[in-house]
Amino acid sequence: MDSQHRHRPLALIIRALLGVPVAGVACVTQAADAVGEERALPPVYISATAIEEDPENIAAPFSVLEGERLFERIQPTLGDMLDGMLSVHSDTFGGGASRPVIRGQTAPRVKVLSDSASLLDASDISPDHAVTAEPLLIDRVEVLRGPATLLYGSGAIGGVVNILDRKIPTARPEKRIEGSIAVRGATVSREKAAAAELTAQATENLVLHVEGMFRDADNYRAPDWNESRVDGTYAKSGSGSVGLSWVTDNGYIGLAYTYRDDDYGVPGHNHEYESCHPHGSALHCDAHDEDEDDHDHDHEHDHAEAPSIDLLSRRLDLRGEMRDPFAGVERIRLRASYTNYRHHEIEEDEISTTFRNKGYDSRVEVQHAPIVGWRGVVGAQYANTEFSTAGEEAFMPTVKTDTVGLFVVEHYELTDAWHFEVGARQEWLRHRPTNDPRDRPKFSDSATSVSAAAVWEVMPKYFLTLSGTRSERLPHAQELYARGIHLATNTFECGLVEHPLTCGGLENNADIETETSNNVRLSLRKSAGNLTFTVGGFYNKVDDYIFARTLDQFEDFRLIKYTQRDATFRGLEAEASYRFTGNFSATVFGDYVRAKLDEGGNLPRIPAARYGVRLNANVGNYGGEVEFYRVNKQKDIADHEIETPGYNMLNFTVSYSLPGRLGYSVFLRGSNLLDEQVFNHSSFLANVVPLQGRSLSLGARMSF
Repeated sequence: MDSQHRHRPLALIIRALLGVPVAGVACVTQAADAVGEERALPPVYISATAIEEDPENIAAPFSVLEGERLFERIQPTLGDMLDGMLSVHSDTFGGGASRPVIRGQTAPRVKVLSDSASLLDASDISPDHAVTAEPLLIDRVEVLRGPATLLYGSGAIGGVVNILDRKIPTARPEKRIEGSIAVRGATVSREKAAAAELTAQATENLVLHVEGMFRDADNYRAPDWNESRVDGTYAKSGSGSVGLSWVTDNGYIGLAYTYRDDDYGVPGHNHEYESCHPHGSALHCDAHDEDEDDHDHDHEHDHAEAPSIDLLSRRLDLRGEMRDPFAGVERIRLRASYTNYRHHEIEEDEISTTFRNKGYDSRVEVQHAPIVGWRGVVGAQYANTEFSTAGEEAFMPTVKTDTVGLFVVEHYELTDAWHFEVGARQEWLRHRPTNDPRDRPKFSDSATSVSAAAVWEVMPKYFLTLSGTRSERLPHAQELYARGIHLATNTFECGLVEHPLTCGGLENNADIETETSNNVRLSLRKSAGNLTFTVGGFYNKVDDYIFARTLDQFEDFRLIKYTQRDATFRGLEAEASYRFTGNFSATVFGDYVRAKLDEGGNLPRIPAARYGVRLNANVGNYGGEVEFYRVNKQKDIADHEIETPGYNMLNFTVSYSLPGRLGYSVFLRGSNLLDEQVFNHSSFLANVVPLQGRSLSLGARMSF
């Protein structure tokens, strides 16, 4: 047997030992009795790449979080849970909301999906709006960077987070009834949470699934803070889902209804600047004009209770898949959803502002049989949404949005050592303001994105990958039409649309161009043996990058105008693991991104360099991990920012698992054991609201 067949696809990190998600993880292995001996397992299919292909030959870098590792990392918010994965940070906003940041980018350039379907919440509008994905009910998370993201449109130009769950059964349960019960708690916020899920085979083909959870967390504690707990960081939530699926040997079709209710605080909300408004390019704040000569800018801030958000989301999901339906087609996959979302911003027990988003999203993917050696997927997507705001902070009109996309991804195996991947997407977008007192115009345009990549197995299990992407992004409705105070970010926002009322006057208007990202990535990875690693660098030249340019500033409040300028992102990401024995291993990791405007100046909220080490041990049913990493001081700041201090983070986890018909797992995790005061530069609350202090979390799960 030749070496190509002796070395089946293996993981970058020995998941049986580490359980650590790594960019480029291709599949999983289990440790043999002797060091250096390996036993192959079947490849893991990465759902978000669309192609049923051996992941070791897929060019897009990706990370996977699942199983016990996922349960141990559960946090109240998605961004906090994913923070720490390679090149993934978090845009935190207290204890109730956070969004993932990938290579320095977040919403609206990073898309969070529910099994490849859009969530249709309001998290891409503001960082204080929660991502409506419940970590306790997630089965698996896939994080994609690079070429494969063009499948999901211009809103995914920075990356994709695909959340997989069990609410629509895709197969018959091995036992007629299966399920699990989980509980967890944390000391820093006095968190109490529980979840339960059940899958039952009702008839030969009909499978039912029900699930539910609740969470109750108080304001969390932070070291060196002026109060015992950080006001406005509490989070309470509840979610439930019921799904029914018709399952056959060749596929399934199913429907699920999901209800989610959240109540969480909004820290750092400051109403001191409510009267601020633009006069041309200058910011005018009436409340601060009196006795200006005697004003020393040391205000007595209002100590009223922090505002809160009352969120409600109701969602219907339709999912289906058919395998080998007819000659020439290997698989057809359907995803469709309808979401009715709203949240109230509550101040002094009254509703001040209401955000609503309702609409549907649908996509069909067809994986065809090989055509002259090419295997791939073609598909189409259509979305229709209506977003509205009403109340004190209604800084946007009601906007109806239609999106149509056609896409294709193809994979070609030239030899055992050479694999090629190409992809393209054509997208059409239309925004229509309705009942707008300012009569802002409609916007419609199209975008074209293409990608190409080559994977070369230089020697057995050493893979060199070169990928290039040219992706176009069309503006989000907020970037076009915003005009008004947005207190969550302490800004008065003004959109791109040309209009005499646009902030700064007509001299600050410009034609709207298509944002175009030209990205190149080179990486080398080794996926077998005691030493495994992945190291890569990327260069991303973005023409007409849309960002919030500061026109004027008064204290912490800014007048911003969405503007287009050329920008460049550069970054490095690396991870290497060495297995000393069948039970012990060590991993070193790090990531870095630099983002600048080509005309000079830095882009805001870019995470600082991060690097660290992780030690893992698995002995019998026991597991343990110690992790230490350093986040540097962020000195490369935008004009309106201040430097964010660096910090050290020390975490540990110990766990015990007992497999069987009734499976049990228990873990104890310590976070921020050095109890450092941590400010997150990726957050709008950087240097204003700290992250959590030292905490112990305890969790247990039983499966049956």
